[in-house]
Amino acid sequence: MPSEIVLDELQTVAEPVELEREVAATLRDTGLVSVLPAHGGLWTVLPAGRVGAVQIGDLLVRVKPKEKVGLSRLLFLLGYAINPGFRPDDVAGEEDDDLFAALGESLTRHCERALDRGALNGYVHVEEALRTVRGRIRVGDQMTRRPGMLLPLEVAYDDFTVDIPENRILRASVRLMMQVPRLSEGVRERLAHIDSKLDGVSAVRFGAPLPAWTESRLNERYVPALRLAEIILRNMSAEAGLGQHVVASFVVNMAAVFEDFVTTALREALDMYPGETRGQYEAYMDEAEVGYGKGDRVRMYVDIVHSVDRVPAIVFDAKYKAASTSGAYPNADHYQMLAYCTALTVPTAWLIYAGAGVPRTRRISNSSVSIVEFPLDVSQPPSALLARVNVLADASYREWAGRKL
Repeated sequence: MPSEIVLDELQTVAEPVELEREVAATLRDTGLVSVLPAHGGLWTVLPAGRVGAVQIGDLLVRVKPKEKVGLSRLLFLLGYAINPGFRPDDVAGEEDDDLFAALGESLTRHCERALDRGALNGYVHVEEALRTVRGRIRVGDQMTRRPGMLLPLEVAYDDFTVDIPENRILRASVRLMMQVPRLSEGVRERLAHIDSKLDGVSAVRFGAPLPAWTESRLNERYVPALRLAEIILRNMSAEAGLGQHVVASFVVNMAAVFEDFVTTALREALDMYPGETRGQYEAYMDEAEVGYGKGDRVRMYVDIVHSVDRVPAIVFDAKYKAASTSGAYPNADHYQMLAYCTALTVPTAWLIYAGAGVPRTRRISNSSVSIVEFPLDVSQPPSALLARVNVLADASYREWAGRKL
């Protein structure tokens, strides 16, 4: 069995490899790759539309993004899609071919900086039953839950404690990272030291919603560590697999990441212009008919629509796809945009592709619709990438405004 399998995201052919049956099943279940039986008891392992890494026992499987996006860029795209106030330096990751080693070093470094002056304390609202009075008595709960009883008392109070959402998130990410098998002993020891600094902080159950927190002057030194910790908790898992194998995975759907990033970045960029920008805009391809409800109509969800005075003005669609060897994009994308423009009565649509190149406008035959192919190179530095989105926002709005003159 090989010790490492490295694939490109768009790879379609690979040499069959030898795998234990339980390893093949576990690898397939991660969703990172497809694993199909080949001749002679071997297995064919190919990308399944996601990027990242999976460690199963001694086997490491990596799928690299098509645009050679490094860890820092990937973390930026993930973080900005969730929070447009996200700063590139919030998750400046250590670049390393070993994704787990890079994530482990990055998380350790950010947490050490956050806790350099000790763990943050804060006030937490607590409601519980006590045998003594603390804070205020919740009379309604006391009468409902304990009618006729004097003790225990249902009370509510604010406790100044280390067990706050920020520390819970950090400790959860540190403990998850400590389960990853490929970390060096040095990083593992540093993570254990960080965990000891968070003594008294309650655990966050794996899969449960992350505690809510708000960026402020008090927790600003925590922010980079928190941003990275949240990304790790949302995208990584580490657990015991079948047999004696420990399974760790960090799997990302780049198509979803790209769409979410473009939606958030465009919403921010278009905020300076009149109108409102919405993602997953609901529309219908067909007209309403008497005797039929909305459930009988052909429904569409447009990636991004900018409306002015509540009327759709600009249509965008984000596609994480590569052009063919001839430079052409999939025909289906243009059919889709034509349908959007026809249904929403918008003459120009903007197809945003992940990749390098220059914009190109296609005029659709026998119609008033134009489709602009607008490449967005995600391998650029964050500042250049956001500047490019601003160019897109300005060009699209000016094109619409020019037609109104």
